[in-house]
Amino acid sequence: MLILLLVALTYVFGASIADYLGKPFLATPFWMGLLMVLLAQAAMDWLSEVFRLDVEPLLEGETRAKRKVRRNNLLYASLTCIVVFVLTAYILFVNKTLPTSAFYFLALSLLIIFVYSIPPFRLANRGMGEFLLAAHLAYVSPAIAFTLQVGETHRFLALAAPLTFLAFSYFIVRNFQSFAQDQKYNRVTFLTRLGWERVVPLHHLFVLLAYLFFVMSPLSGLSLSLIWSVFLTFPFAIFQIFLLRNISLGAKPNWTLLHATALTVFGLSTYFLAVTFWIR
Repeated sequence: MLILLLVALTYVFGASIADYLGKPFLATPFWMGLLMVLLAQAAMDWLSEVFRLDVEPLLEGETRAKRKVRRNNLLYASLTCIVVFVLTAYILFVNKTLPTSAFYFLALSLLIIFVYSIPPFRLANRGMGEFLLAAHLAYVSPAIAFTLQVGETHRFLALAAPLTFLAFSYFIVRNFQSFAQDQKYNRVTFLTRLGWERVVPLHHLFVLLAYLFFVMSPLSGLSLSLIWSVFLTFPFAIFQIFLLRNISLGAKPNWTLLHATALTVFGLSTYFLAVTFWIR
């Protein structure tokens, strides 16, 4: 449920850029696009669960028979999401409200779903899942919202790049608590693939690079005075780095605080940008 709320937030962020540029609000493409990105994210999550290793339970204490029933239900639900996704896109196309650029991003969304979840690719278990999740959440979703409103891409969508870095760091943080279990079931996450010794400094780098990209936003025509509110989350980002660094040095982990901080950094950054573009 949380990831769907984040998808909705990034989608609104993309639409807010179109509003800032003075484009008329198109209600039908907006709501249908929101439905599609939510369906895509749900299908992405559920298909990944369907193709887990057979020895790995979906729920703790789950029997093999219950596991099979649950996997079948998730498979049917994910296929339903994909079918509704395609039908919704077709309705937009028939009504001539599906720009070519939006079509490309919708196709990219489907491609990410399949390579993330389904063998033989299944990048979710090859150490690249977190990056695909971040890209789908923070780049593809707002791009779909924007192109459905405007009909083309724009340099202001470059703001999705630092948000993708923050989303990536958030997904990395989520993996630390399940690190031991991931190793037990041979899940190849970004963390288990590279090891925590390498991932911790990379996490710090991704967070700092995100704010460096924000600082460099004038290169894409954005004034820092326009997006200054995003820097209000920088102290939380430093605190996030501080917490993870302490854990790597042997301090007792406070997973709830770390997760909440990483979520705050990404979520508030996206929210502040969306609100800024809507009200300016």
